[in-house]
Amino acid sequence: MPRRKTSTREISNQEPITTGNSPLSKLFAKKNRGLLLDIFVFVVNIFLIRLLTRQYINLFSQVSAENPTAKLGLGLTFLAMWILPAAGAVLKRWHYQRRLGVHGNPLESSETKLAGCLFNPLFYFCLNLVISSTVLASLGDFLFGKRLLDTPGVFVPMIFVILFLTIAQTFLIYRYFSPAKKPPKWDFLRSPQSETLGDICLFMNMILFQVFWNMLTFADLGHPSGVVEFLGRLFFLSFIALLIYFPPRMFYLAEDINRPRTWLTMLLANSPVIVRVLVGTNSNNW
Repeated sequence: MPRRKTSTREISNQEPITTGNSPLSKLFAKKNRGLLLDIFVFVVNIFLIRLLTRQYINLFSQVSAENPTAKLGLGLTFLAMWILPAAGAVLKRWHYQRRLGVHGNPLESSETKLAGCLFNPLFYFCLNLVISSTVLASLGDFLFGKRLLDTPGVFVPMIFVILFLTIAQTFLIYRYFSPAKKPPKWDFLRSPQSETLGDICLFMNMILFQVFWNMLTFADLGHPSGVVEFLGRLFFLSFIALLIYFPPRMFYLAEDINRPRTWLTMLLANSPVIVRVLVGTNSNNW
């Protein structure tokens, strides 16, 4: 009689995931990676991101001046933003599914419609299509020059290739949330190093998103003229913060969406940018 394969939930029950009781050990627990990411983003938003953002603003100015090296650097940046989430999803999927066997799926237990709206693949597909189009514009111009746009025989096939790759990339990302029916064939994907490397990919992806989010703080904005403008800025910033912060954060949000502190720490992570723009970028250089 053939031996039955061990399911994901059975494996997770055989290998319980335990963590220490100290606050620091809880912060670095696998299930609390989202909290760690929020705190990490808050710190780098204060001390590092504006320096990186200033470098990218200079890079954009060099791209406008038709500097091919700048085009290559910008294209590679967007390529990294396109690859890193898919790589993180593949590397972390098995470990995430194991934790679901122990703690249950927060997305299934959530009574709010917010999860269904945020975790809609169409939203992520549209975002990835924008990023992949930027990759095509940057790297395509570097590799093919003006021939990319002037030659239909080059441009049209590239459009279909980008569309196909974006569909495949979105599939890999959202496959992360579907139950794993059997362990991965590659031993490395079952090792702790796999999830650690996946976390590094997702943290790096978040940093790149934050670089572009912080460009708003370099806009020439004065003090709000009154309460109406202040509230308008607050609404706009909250909406944009969600759009920018959610895509790289959603892998961890899938585990902690039902924890009230999650939304507070996400707000904390974005607060340096929000406060700078609310006060007026002309008056704050910190």
